[in-house]
Formats: sequence, C-alpha cells, structure tokens
Amino acid sequence: MPYFDSASAAPLHPVARQALQASLDEGWADPARLYREGRRAALLLDAAREAAADAVGCRPDELVFTPSGTHAVHAGMSGALFGRRRVGRHVVVSAVEHSSVLNSAAAHEAATGGPVTEVPVDRYGAVSPGAYAEALGAQTALAALQSANHEVGTEQPVAEVAEVCRSRSVPLLVDAAQSLGWGPVDGAWSLLTASAHKWGGPPGVGLLAVRKGVRFAPQGPADERESGRTPGFQNLPAIVAAVASLRAVRDEAAGEAARLRALVELIRTRVPELVPDVEVVGDPEHRLPHLVTFSCLYVDGEALLHELDRADFSVSSGSSCTSSTLTPSHVLKAMGVLSEGNVRVSLPLGTPAADVERFLDVLPAAVASVRARLGAPVTRAGAEPAGTASLLVDAIGRRCPIPVIELAKVIGDVPVGGTVTVLADDEAARLDIPAWCEMRGQEYVGERPADHGVAYVVRRVS
Repeated sequence: MPYFDSASAAPLHPVARQALQASLDEGWADPARLYREGRRAALLLDAAREAAADAVGCRPDELVFTPSGTHAVHAGMSGALFGRRRVGRHVVVSAVEHSSVLNSAAAHEAATGGPVTEVPVDRYGAVSPGAYAEALGAQTALAALQSANHEVGTEQPVAEVAEVCRSRSVPLLVDAAQSLGWGPVDGAWSLLTASAHKWGGPPGVGLLAVRKGVRFAPQGPADERESGRTPGFQNLPAIVAAVASLRAVRDEAAGEAARLRALVELIRTRVPELVPDVEVVGDPEHRLPHLVTFSCLYVDGEALLHELDRADFSVSSGSSCTSSTLTPSHVLKAMGVLSEGNVRVSLPLGTPAADVERFLDVLPAAVASVRARLGAPVTRAGAEPAGTASLLVDAIGRRCPIPVIELAKVIGDVPVGGTVTVLADDEAARLDIPAWCEMRGQEYVGERPADHGVAYVVRRVS
C-alpha cells in the first residue's frame, strides 16, 4: 500500500532502526553519572549532539534535544520572549506557520497582552521580506518564519527575512521541521526547531538550537539537563537513532531530491489534465522536492481521502471537511485558494515511479465517484440562461462543498451580468466561494450578514 504522507510522519529509516536497537543496549544509563555506564551514555549523547549541530549549522553547545518538535517550538518561543521582555512583547509570525507556532504566539498574547502580527502571504503561500520589515517595530521581541510550508511545500525566503530581522536586532525563530532532512537552513537565524519523525527518525525527539548572543530565559520547572532548556531524562536511544537517520537522509538528499522532484512535477502536470476543475497550489519552483498539493472543486476532502484509501493510497488533506475540524485550513485560507477537496501528496524517500503512475491512474475515478455522490454539476458550455436577473441559493445548514456545488448548478441560469446570492453558514464558504469565482472566471461581488448566516453575491461574467 503506497504511503504518500511523509510530511506528517516519514517511515522509520533503516539506519534509525539499526541505531535504535544498538543504543538500547549501550545508552540506557544516566549520562549525568560518573560511573562506567553513565560515561558511555554521555559519550553517545555528546556524539549525537555534535552530529546534529553539524547538520543544523550551529555549535554543539547551542543545540539541545527536546521531547518533540512542538515542545521545541514552545520552549524556543517562550524562552526568547521572556529573555527579551524588557525590549517588548510584540511577536511577528507568518499567516501560514504551523499550529505549534501560532498556538504559542496566542498563548503569549493571552498571558501577557503582547500583540501578535501575522504577515500575509501571496497566492503561492510565500511571504515578502518587505512585509516582515514593515511588521517589525521598536517593541518587537521575536519573529518566526517556517523554512518551508507543511501543507503546500512552498519554501520561504528565510535568509532575506533573517537579514531584515538582524538589521532591526530582532531574533528570528525558524521552524525547519519540513526541510531539515533536505539540507541546512541558510541565513543568520537566531533560533531553529525541528522534529525527527519528519525525516525518518523515531517520534518523540525534537531539536532546539539557540545561537550565542540571543537573550534566552528558559520557562517552566528548572532542570540541570540540556542546559536547563528542557526538563526530564533524555531518551538517549531515540536521540541516537534520530541523529543517525538525519545523517543518512542528508547523504541521500541530493539524488532523492532530483528523483522525487521529477515525480512531483509529473503529478503537478498530469492531475489538471486528468481531472477537471482542479487547482494545484503552492510555488511551482521554490518548493520542497517531495510535496505537492491540489484542490478539487465539488469534492468533500474527507470522502476523497477515504476513496483513495480504498484504492490503497495513504494521502493527507488540509481540507475544511476532514473529520478533525470544521473550519478551513488556515494555510489555504491565508493563500486565498480552495479549501474543499484538498489533497496533499508527500512522497517518502525511495518511492517507486510505478506507485506515482498508479496513483494518477486511480485518482480520476476516485474524484468522479465522490462528485457523483455529492450531486456535483457536469461542466456545461453555452447553456441558455432562463432570463432571471438574480437567483437565491439557500445552503444554510449544509457543509462544504455543497454551497459551491449549488452555486455552480445555477450560475448558468442567470444572464451575463446577473447575480446569484448564496446563503451559507459554513465557515468554509467564505473562502471557497471567492476561490471558485477566480477559478471559473466569475465576479465575486462580496458578502453581507444574513438572518442565519452570510449572503455571498456572485455576478455571472461569462
């Protein structure tokens, strides 16, 4: 069964498995102790720290291991913010950061009243260094920017933003969870976080690098381990396995990046040809080599994932209609693209080309099946309008993609220049109806409050 969701968790690398088994025998003792077993464990921990620091591009004494990537983000942000509390409380983040960064910023705002500024992105999901420059102020304590987006794969201009932050004496925290397995993060960043399960290491190991000169005051209970920046006994076997796998994937990165980029380019090219009404999102060039995301009109994301699962493909979705959330993906929302029918394909190392070819074979039927069950309209050209200048579609109480489906069914029944008003109370409609208009060349007039939801007005252009 092809597994196409390595952006969530990559399969355990064979080197990580070997290192984990070996270190279970050698690394079980307390590395803080002076007896033989403790010294042996300390040597393993020191070697792992040096190798991880070399991969990150920092000094070994600047890097600590944490229980997860999320823990690293929370510890990094809280420590930097408290260390710079005399400067101010203002935080700058991009609108497409991972939820761990956004949740940490929100917790800071709730606890201290420190304002949070979200820097917008373009339709590819990329920020502008100039926008960061405008967002920074005299009381900005910390800025954060991911190295590459976890949902659409767009790489961010980290080096340029880091230079902007350096010129304003503001530390920049980089979430490198998705990119560190492919290479180091360039630029004068101040703090960096990552998570081992993203590159084929065992879950439960994160990295936090804090460069010398950054004001940093660890928060939470004090602990003598890991420079006091994260409490608790280190999971040394997992740490050794995580670093061993990081070195292994780095050794394979150049060749695998070229091979997987070609497979991803095949998906980006063929999917719009094979499936009507599809939008491929994310930057076509400045992107991770293994990840591609596309959105299908008139498709429920959860239903499509189940359909692909029945065809033996494991993929992910940032769609608003997954079982875990009833609101649109904040990444897709910030980009202004469709949230419905969103599919993220992230290929693990070693993915055979034959698996990608078979995915392209089964995808059209899977999409067609879901659309048929939802009663999606068949694309029609040159339909004769009924002459009614405006129509009202009541989609109150109906979840996406039904409001867009009902809109598409009737848009041809009004003359050019006529309008369709869609009443909907699903949050996803606020994103999907304007995105539908852009895809189909119609004019989105705007929205206004309605009795039980929101009225979205669309004018027929063609």
